[in-house]
Amino acid sequence: MLDLRRLRLLRELKIRGTLADVAEALNYSPSSVSQQLALLEKEVGVELLRKAGRRVVLTAQAEVLVAHTAELLETLERAEADLAASLTTVSGTVRVAVFQSAALALMPGALTAMTRDYPDVRVEMVQREPETALYETFARDFDLVIAEQYPGHAAPRHPELDHVPLTEDAIRLAVPLAGDHAGITTVAEAAAAAWVMEPRGAASRHWAEQACRRAGFEPDVRYETADLQAQIRLIESGNAVALMPDLVWTGRSVPVQLLGLGESPRRSIFTSARRAGAQRPAVLAVREVLGRAASDVRRPPSS
Repeated sequence: MLDLRRLRLLRELKIRGTLADVAEALNYSPSSVSQQLALLEKEVGVELLRKAGRRVVLTAQAEVLVAHTAELLETLERAEADLAASLTTVSGTVRVAVFQSAALALMPGALTAMTRDYPDVRVEMVQREPETALYETFARDFDLVIAEQYPGHAAPRHPELDHVPLTEDAIRLAVPLAGDHAGITTVAEAAAAAWVMEPRGAASRHWAEQACRRAGFEPDVRYETADLQAQIRLIESGNAVALMPDLVWTGRSVPVQLLGLGESPRRSIFTSARRAGAQRPAVLAVREVLGRAASDVRRPPSS
């Protein structure tokens, strides 16, 4: 009988690409991973890995085993979810990946509610960019991800993950209350302004650049930072303008002028979990509490 732990290592290699990455993800040494995969090759009696420069690639026979391993892991996860559902107490650990504005606006209230309503559930949270977090949830690094999707930009879809809407927020032009940028009232009027945006590759960056181009200009992105709190300080201090989603203002005063955009764009926020484990009571509890936290968020008024 094949060893499921070794089969999982093979699947991890397919997902992560290198022995070193597999070892880091599973807290093994690279030599231990290599040894276990060599034993798996001996068990099945066929070549599973081939050298390709400094890397190893999976053979066609290894790909067959990976496909079956994925099915086995999903079956085991469903079994664990069913077992947990048969108990009278909701317990266990839920690993959550979340992007920054959701971490600031939703997670504090959600964690407080989880402690009060589900004291036997341990929630572990890590901040991740949505595209990375979705993949890592598919790869089983997380149980649940809170992700975002900008208008006209579909977030990556993995067949193993579900997609449950959580909330929406408006995207507005944020400009300083005073200084050289204070007279701006539309995106088009910000053509000569200095902009702050997230680094290239972020969905928000691509959307914001497209919004500027639709308004007839290429933005002068003078400042790049993934930290939305730093972006707010740059706007507040009169050094930049930006397109910001409403969720960033949750629980704080709005120290800038917010201007609605003509097309009234809205960002979608959703959660994803592996379908096989989505019915685990602890995961359902976190989703339920997040829904309550999202409904309690107060939106800032548009100018």
